[in-house]
Amino acid sequence: MSLPVRDYIELMKPRIVLLVIVTAVAGAVVEHSLLSDPWRLALVLLGITLTAGSANAFNQYFERHLDAQMERTRARRPLPLHRMPARNALGFAVAIGVGATVLLALVGNALTAALALGTIVFYGFFYTLWLKPRTVHNIVIGGAAGAMGPIIAWSAGSGTLALPAVLMFLVIFLWTPPHFWALAVCVRDDYRKVNIPMLPIVHGEAETFRQIVWYSVALVLLTLLMPLVNAGGAVLALLALPLGGLFVWKAIQARRAASVERAWDVFGYSIVYLFVFFLGIIADAIWHVPIGRILS
Repeated sequence: MSLPVRDYIELMKPRIVLLVIVTAVAGAVVEHSLLSDPWRLALVLLGITLTAGSANAFNQYFERHLDAQMERTRARRPLPLHRMPARNALGFAVAIGVGATVLLALVGNALTAALALGTIVFYGFFYTLWLKPRTVHNIVIGGAAGAMGPIIAWSAGSGTLALPAVLMFLVIFLWTPPHFWALAVCVRDDYRKVNIPMLPIVHGEAETFRQIVWYSVALVLLTLLMPLVNAGGAVLALLALPLGGLFVWKAIQARRAASVERAWDVFGYSIVYLFVFFLGIIADAIWHVPIGRILS
């Protein structure tokens, strides 16, 4: 029996939250206003952690019966394992969601709080209860929720939004479909069992691999554009092509092989890709190396 605290942390989907926090740190560092006040920055990141955790906890609460039927989740998540009552999970999701909204209103501003609340409602309710079980486009549209880290962090520092924050949002938005579709190929039987219309089930694996390639190409083109519109510098310019090129190559190899093994390869690399790319954004913002220096 695991510790109760560990079960509540698991409700938040900590691995996903970690990705969100890395992207949020990138948004905060590029915007830079929060860097002069480390305590405020820490509280903003805490608020974003609670926002993502609340959305994920609502997701697990509403999908607890589906999770109990899926091989991937029934032996890992606390609700299908009956390690806590469902009402506790719901109360936890509500409590940390309210806490996140209030905290971000106090240390950020009204826009930041509204974005956080909107993220929780969008993912926890609209995506989970309506979008996911009804349309093959579920993960494309729903990916907007997971892309909000840089947006919320930027708004907390500046009270507004700007092009670099929007581009970081779009990077995560375009990254999400190839990441989750690769996973969907690997666990398609689980999704079929619970009647979730994921792309491999509705349109087949060949179409899924084709879409993975096209989304990865669009993602890489966007990242190559960022330094050219002053949304990145030399570090990002040097990093984007090899990092993204490997992503596209793995996607193409997966399409050619049409195998679960290659799909797992794309899925695993996609996580590394997002971490490294956003660490590159952070390094770029810290070192302030302009793109013109490496082009001259």
